Amino acid sequence: MGGGPESCARSKHGWASSRRPMVQPTSNKATLRRWPWSTDPTRCEMRGSRSRALPDRALVNCQYSMATFSTGERKRRPHGDRKACEMGLQLRQTFEAAILTQLYPRSQIDIYVQVLQADGGNYAACVNAATLAVLDAGIPMRDFVCACSAGFVDGTALADLSHVEEAAGGPQLALALLPASGQLALLEMDARLHEDHLQQVLEAASQAARDVHALLDRVVRQHVREAALLLGD
Repeated sequence: MGGGPESCARSKHGWASSRRPMVQPTSNKATLRRWPWSTDPTRCEMRGSRSRALPDRALVNCQYSMATFSTGERKRRPHGDRKACEMGLQLRQTFEAAILTQLYPRSQIDIYVQVLQADGGNYAACVNAATLAVLDAGIPMRDFVCACSAGFVDGTALADLSHVEEAAGGPQLALALLPASGQLALLEMDARLHEDHLQQVLEAASQAARDVHALLDRVVRQHVREAALLLGD
């Protein structure tokens, strides 16, 4: 990945940073890391092909994997297991709701995401990194797609759960938001939660996703300005 602008922002739900390449490679990439002092946990690569064409729109294909060193225990199957297939399906559904696929008939958009360091919120990190990669590829989207996890722990709604908070159990949800319209691209909950607390958890995840959008929007605008200076515009 080429050197590019990097931005870090601190909010009530943690650190986030992003990096975009300054030069246009043949396959567009983006990297997102959660903590500024850690290694980059999530990277995404975009490619285009025509292997399985649809006559009226582009086919979105997403592949999710985890590096063998991404967790404390070495993973024997970094991709291709049931969890990876489910994550790939969630990512595909998310970006089918955001990408203007009708502009690319008889084409296929491949999104490859790999988690390098798993510290919770894998789905959200993948969505945010893939959003930068799709934008960098110049593929039109209805809006940014910004995601965040949230849960209800010890009577408190928490956003951007860490691995320790996820391992503690309790209801958790993953949310992908289109910030401009407020529409949800994906909402999934993996445990029961009383309806009295649902709105509280949703608001925590939605606000965190909007904070991520503010960061990504700033990074994209900075990238455009620096690219324009390099081109002499």
